[in-house]
Amino acid sequence: MEDISHLKFEINSKLEKEMSNLTLLKDSLKKSNNNTENMLGILTSFETRLRKLEQTIVPVYNETENLRRRQENIEKTMTTLDHVLGYYHIAQEADMMIKDGPELHGLDRYLQQMDKVLEALVYFKKHNQNTVELRDVAGVFEQGKDALQIEFQTLLARHGRPVPAVVIIDCVGVDDDTTATEAEVQMEHLPEKVIEDLSDISRWLITNGNSTDFLKDYIQARSGMLVKSLSGLRDHLKTSSGTSVTMKAPHSPALAHWFSRKHKPSGVEPYTHLQTQSSKFSKQKDTPGRKSIKGLGIKSYTKKASTVLLKSPFDPGHRRTGSTSDALKEDSCEVDIDVYITELSALLKLMQSELQLLTQIIPEKYQRTVYDNIVQPGLEVVVTAGETLASFTRKNIGKREFNAVLSIFPVVKHLRSIKPDFDRNLEGCQAPTRAKLASLLSTLGSTGAKGLEEFIDNIRHDPDKSSNMPRDGTVHELTNQTMVFMEQLQDYIETAGAMLLMHGELAASSEAVDDRKSRLKLADYCSKVLSALGLNLSNKSETYSDAFIKPIFMLNNFNYILKSLKRSGLIELVHLWNKDVEMLYKDQIMEQKKSYSQSWSRVMHYIMEINEPMSSQRMMNPEAKLKEKEKQNIKDKFTGFNKELEEIVRTQKTYAIPDVELRAAMKKDNVEYIIPLYRIFLEKYRKMNFTKNLDKYVKYSVEDVQGIIEKKLFDTSA
Repeated sequence: MEDISHLKFEINSKLEKEMSNLTLLKDSLKKSNNNTENMLGILTSFETRLRKLEQTIVPVYNETENLRRRQENIEKTMTTLDHVLGYYHIAQEADMMIKDGPELHGLDRYLQQMDKVLEALVYFKKHNQNTVELRDVAGVFEQGKDALQIEFQTLLARHGRPVPAVVIIDCVGVDDDTTATEAEVQMEHLPEKVIEDLSDISRWLITNGNSTDFLKDYIQARSGMLVKSLSGLRDHLKTSSGTSVTMKAPHSPALAHWFSRKHKPSGVEPYTHLQTQSSKFSKQKDTPGRKSIKGLGIKSYTKKASTVLLKSPFDPGHRRTGSTSDALKEDSCEVDIDVYITELSALLKLMQSELQLLTQIIPEKYQRTVYDNIVQPGLEVVVTAGETLASFTRKNIGKREFNAVLSIFPVVKHLRSIKPDFDRNLEGCQAPTRAKLASLLSTLGSTGAKGLEEFIDNIRHDPDKSSNMPRDGTVHELTNQTMVFMEQLQDYIETAGAMLLMHGELAASSEAVDDRKSRLKLADYCSKVLSALGLNLSNKSETYSDAFIKPIFMLNNFNYILKSLKRSGLIELVHLWNKDVEMLYKDQIMEQKKSYSQSWSRVMHYIMEINEPMSSQRMMNPEAKLKEKEKQNIKDKFTGFNKELEEIVRTQKTYAIPDVELRAAMKKDNVEYIIPLYRIFLEKYRKMNFTKNLDKYVKYSVEDVQGIIEKKLFDTSA
C-alpha cells in the first residue's frame, strides 16, 4: 500500500509541475501575439509613409533626368555642329597642304589631312549632295589622291635602281656556297623608309581612295628595273670578256672565292693530226671573259668540238692528208651560252627578290596580278633569247653544222634544274605566264632531238668520194667529228636522253621520263651512231685503189673510236645498251690486222721455201757445187725478196698510223712475222756458193730488214 501511495504522490507532483509549465507557456504566447500585432502596425505605418514619399520624389527624379538628357543632347548637338561646320571649312584648310604635296609636310600628316577630307566628302554625299561645298571637297580630295599617286610614282623613280651586276653575280653564286647565309642573298631594291611610305600610300589609295591606277606605275617601274638589271648583267659579262680574272675579283667578295675554284677537266686527249676542222665543227675560242663566268660556280658550257683538239699521243709528223683547209667562219649567234645560262639564274633570283619586295608594298588581294605583269617582260627577254638560240641551231642543222646543237644541251640541262624554282615562284600567275618557260624548254628540247637525229642521218649520207678520203689511210675527219661530238654528250647524258625520249618518234611525257630511262635512250642513240659510222667507213674504204691501205684506214678508225670511247667514259654508257661493243671493236681491229698482213704475202713468198730450189741432201753439203739452175733459183729468191721489200717500203711509208701505241704494235707484229723466217732463209742460203757477187743479192741483213720495218714504215719522212 505504501508503494502505491508513494507512486500516486509522485504522479500528482509531476502533474502539478506540468500544469504550471502550461500556464507559463500560455502567458508567453499571449505576449508574443501582442508583439506581433504591434509590429504589424509599425510596418503598415512605414509602408504608408514610403508610398507618400515615392509619390512626392518620383516626379522630381523624372524631371531631373529629363533635364540631364536635354543637356547631353545640347552638348552632342554643339559638338556635331562644330564638327559639321569644320566640313564646310576643310576645303580651304586642306587646300594649301594638298597643293604642297606629301613631300613638304610629311606623309603621315598628309594622310591624316586626307582622312579629314574624306570624312567631309562622305558627309556631304550623304546629307548635302547638291552643294558647292561638296564640289569643293570632292575637288580637293581628287587633287590629294592624284598627289599621292604622283608621290608613289616619284618615290619609285627616285629611289629605284637596277641591281648591280656584281650583286646579282654574288646572289647567283651563293647557291653553290654551302656556307652562305640567307642575308647574303638579299637584294636591296629600295630603302626601308621608302618601302614603308610606298606601303602606306598603297594601302590608303586602295582602302580610302578606291583607286588601283598606281599599280600600273608600280608594274611599269619594277618590270623596267628587272629588265634593266638583266641587261646590265649581260653587258657586264660581255664587257668583262676582255678583262683578266684577277682584275675582276676585287669587285665582288664572292667572285674572289669562285675564281679560285678548279673546274672539272675534260679528260680528252685528241688527235693533233685532226686539228683542221670543217665548218661543221668550227673552233670557238674560250676567252678570258668566259673564265670569269666559270668562276660563278656555273660550269662553262661553250666547250666546242675543236677545243678538245689540244694534246695528242701521236707522232706530230703524221698529219691529215686530203682533208679540208682551215675552217670556214660560221654565222655567229647573238646568244652567248655562258651569259644566257647566268641570265636564267639571275632572272630567278630577281623574280624571287621582286616578289619579296612586292609583298611589303602591295595589298595581298592584288599581289599575284601585279607580280604576273612585273615578271612578264623579264621572262619575255630570256624566252626570246632562247628561241633565237633554237632558231640559230635549226638553221645550222639545216646546213649540216652540228656543233650548234651542243650549245642547246647546257641550256636545257640548266633550265630543267631551275624550272621547279620558277614554277614555285609563278604559282598563282596566269597560265600563259607559267607556260612560257615550259614552252621554251619544249622548243629547245625538240630542236636538240632533231639535231641528234639529223646527226645520225648526216653520218649515213656522208659522201663516199675518193677526194674526201685521206691518202695516207689515217683517221677520217668524219670519225673525228663524230667522236668529238659524242664526247660532248658525256656531261649531258640525262638531258640528251630525255630530249630523245620526249621528242622522238614515240614521244613520252615528262612524268614518264627518269634518269635511268634517259641513260638507256642515249646509250641506244650512241650505238646507232657507232653503227652508222662503221657502215659509212666501210663504204668509204672501198674507194681506195690500193687494197692494203683499206685495212690500215679501217684499223686507224676502229682504234680511234675504241680509244675515244674508253677515254671519255662513253664505253660504260654504251655498255648499258650493248655490253659487247668493246669486244666487237677489238675483233674488228684484229680482223683488219690480219687483212693488212696479207700485204707481206709477196715478200713472204720468196722466203718461206714453198718451192725449194734444191733437195735437203744438197743443203746438208754446202761445199757441193751447185747447178746453174739451182744458183739461178736462189738468185731469183733474193732478187724477188729485195724487190718486194723495197716496193712495200715505198708504198707503206706513205701509210699513216697516228696512234703511237698502235704504230709500235704494228711494227712489232711485222718484225715477229717476217724476221724469224728471213733469218732462217738468210742463214740457209748465205753459206751456199751460188754467186761470186754476194752483196748484189744479199743486200739486207736481218738487222737491216728489222731496221727498215721499225724506222721506215708508216713514216713519210723516212
